[in-house]
Amino acid sequence: MKKPIVIYPFLFALFPVLALYAHNMGELYLSSIWIPLAVSFGCALLLFVLSWLIFRDAIKAGIITSVFLVIFFADGHFRSLLEGWGWIRPAKYLPIAWGICFIGIVYLIARTKRQLNNLTNIFNVVGVSLILVSSLSIAINEFRRPSYDQQTSTVVQSEPGEVGNLPDIYYIILDAYESASTLEELYNYDNSVFIDYLRGKGFYVPSQSVSNYAFTILSLASSLNMEYINYLSDVVGQQSMDFTIPNEMIKNNAVMSFLRSLGYSYVQFETYEAVTGYNKYADQNIRCDQKLLGLTQRNPFNTLLIETTILNRLQDSTTMYREYVLNAFEKLAEMPDLKGPKFVFAHIICPHWPYVFGANGEIIEVASWQTEAAQVQVRKYLNQVKFVNGKVETLVDEILSKSEVPPIIILQGDHGLRGECSQGLSSVQCMQDKFGILNAYYLPNGGEKLLYDAISPVNSFRVVFNSYFGTKYELEGDRCYSANVFKYPYEFVDVTDEVIHE
Repeated sequence: MKKPIVIYPFLFALFPVLALYAHNMGELYLSSIWIPLAVSFGCALLLFVLSWLIFRDAIKAGIITSVFLVIFFADGHFRSLLEGWGWIRPAKYLPIAWGICFIGIVYLIARTKRQLNNLTNIFNVVGVSLILVSSLSIAINEFRRPSYDQQTSTVVQSEPGEVGNLPDIYYIILDAYESASTLEELYNYDNSVFIDYLRGKGFYVPSQSVSNYAFTILSLASSLNMEYINYLSDVVGQQSMDFTIPNEMIKNNAVMSFLRSLGYSYVQFETYEAVTGYNKYADQNIRCDQKLLGLTQRNPFNTLLIETTILNRLQDSTTMYREYVLNAFEKLAEMPDLKGPKFVFAHIICPHWPYVFGANGEIIEVASWQTEAAQVQVRKYLNQVKFVNGKVETLVDEILSKSEVPPIIILQGDHGLRGECSQGLSSVQCMQDKFGILNAYYLPNGGEKLLYDAISPVNSFRVVFNSYFGTKYELEGDRCYSANVFKYPYEFVDVTDEVIHE
């Protein structure tokens, strides 16, 4: 009987890459998968050749290669599943089970005298089917994907007037930082000491500020382009899960373009791969972590792929998350030393989950939010607020003392805590929880005159540009738009009246 051609190991090597991209293609570009596909295929080929050299049998080599690939690509998924159930210890020792399983299968394959032709034919069909399903899904999405060039901004560009000494501009996003009023009303936490510190330094801290969107990608796309982005419903489609356009709007934004026209350089901190990772439009990217084995190459898909494989065990998640935050604050303090006027944008994933800092910065091990009681999560969140407050105070002191020209500083939450309403909150309180944000402006030399108590992020740079660069941007109404980001992220609903109440 003629032996079948063994192709499925190579298909099994390609499938995890294609499937992961297909599941996340709303936030990624197709170009990000070519290198991972080539590396995965090459490793499968190497494993196959080594197995063939040992067993001198292509069918056995194919099975052994495939078993190794399944274990390699499945470990991250199983680890997340077990940790989500609260089984931290079993997840830690899962590689031991994989090793025993692999050795056992290799032993059985080496000893068997049976013909494995039918098994090979079945696996070939399975492999081809998996590749076809993923490829078809990707092809349909790429065909339907709207182009960034198709979106039409609503901003009418305003020409600058007479400009004096150019101040450095710091736009620092503290992810999920709640407003003081929300912290007090919903979580019985008094943040007045920190607010008083900011006001004592000359910050204007509006008491009624809210985010325009309760989702990072939409919030930053709006604030960095000084506009509401509800028109994306027509460009992308209300039921689309494609976030590539708002992602591109964050990277190639209107604020950056305007400031560059005045001679500013654009410095972006790489703090969150999927949204604010490496930016090809920035004049300088500041890395805030040590990439795992140097394999991510500033490609968010590579990072995501590694997290699903057994390589995820080579980097401790607690250390990684802490590194992002600590390095961001440390390197922000060095920015005044850079020559020339600059626009510095840093999106810091804190006090947002994961909760890895105690109130004094002590190490807290990452825990799955699915397994922790709501009260525990709130306590950990408030401890990270305390930690962030201390880091911000130190940072502000550093920036103000080092800057030759008084800088412009905006400290802003991109959205609120966004709890699952498991605290017994009313629907109105849930909306306040999602949209209430810290919003603080250091606008020296009278720049705060155009600020007002209910200013929201969409108007932040309109006010800054009008105050310092003589532009004549009209201010937008301060509105809040909610959407189900996990189902219909572009189906916007105006919830302003629920969020802002007398």
